[in-house]
Amino acid sequence: MAVDELQAIIQRCQILEEADFKGEDFNLFQVAGQKCLEDGYAAQLLEVIQNEKNKVIIKNMGWNLISPLVRCIFMYKKEDDKREHCLKILEQLAQLCNPKELFLGLLEQIEQTSGERVCQTVMLLLQPLQTVLLKLQNKKAYSVGLSLAMIMNQLTPLPVPYTKQQIQEDKLGLCQCCNAVVDFTKPFVNEVVKNMEKSSEYNDTELKEELLKFCMKSLKYPLLTAQLEELEGIDEHPFRHFAAEIIDILWDIRELIPLVFLHRKNKNPEWENQEFADIEQKNSADSLACLSYLMVVQHFGTDCFPMVFSPSYLLQCNMTNIEVLLKR
Repeated sequence: MAVDELQAIIQRCQILEEADFKGEDFNLFQVAGQKCLEDGYAAQLLEVIQNEKNKVIIKNMGWNLISPLVRCIFMYKKEDDKREHCLKILEQLAQLCNPKELFLGLLEQIEQTSGERVCQTVMLLLQPLQTVLLKLQNKKAYSVGLSLAMIMNQLTPLPVPYTKQQIQEDKLGLCQCCNAVVDFTKPFVNEVVKNMEKSSEYNDTELKEELLKFCMKSLKYPLLTAQLEELEGIDEHPFRHFAAEIIDILWDIRELIPLVFLHRKNKNPEWENQEFADIEQKNSADSLACLSYLMVVQHFGTDCFPMVFSPSYLLQCNMTNIEVLLKR
């Protein structure tokens, strides 16, 4: 029986020091844990994970359960108790596992998903991923940036709902997922804001740059092709809400004004390969064009600026970006 096998492995590992765990122990734990999940013993596995005596074992080995855990969560129906147990296991692993190992395990799951399951998987793993990232001390900015880049890369191939019916149905979950990703970024935005408030000469710009990259990617996809007009019968238009959140992030990290008036021309990375440089320049132009459209045409973020910046002045400053849209 899977539970008996797991208990035997647990009892053997309980008497070992953390440094004495071997590759064989990890493999046996993973196989037994996976069998518990697949055979319907999620409740018993949850008890093992919650047992204080197993804390060191779960810290080192628990991340191995992410892959079978995600599969089982999607296998069970929402009202099934076994699914609820699996969700609690995922929550516990986020709290107990080695953050670095679990971070890699979660990203691997996001990277491996495809098609109709992309948004479901991302939304499932956003909370544990956020929990783990907040625990990381070293390379937090890099890890946040890697997470956001991976998520956006997975979302980008999905078609953007355009008609009122498509937006309401949200068949693939993209509307809901985009706004969930924005919520995911908020603790990191707040961290940047707090650090900038502490010092006017804020030097640790890595996390800020990663958030800026996310905003620029979001302006290109999904916002560049999204339907942003008010739609009758939809109280909170998901893409209008998403657009407003992206503008708010840019304002909070003090990048909105530089983007609108300076276009950050000196911030483009220097690529040795000219093809990469051209792609980067086009992506940046598309993002800035979308930002200009949001502000000049849809009036997003105009309350952020003093009244001296009239709509006609904003239009004049962003005419190049508007031309990019007109040529599409």
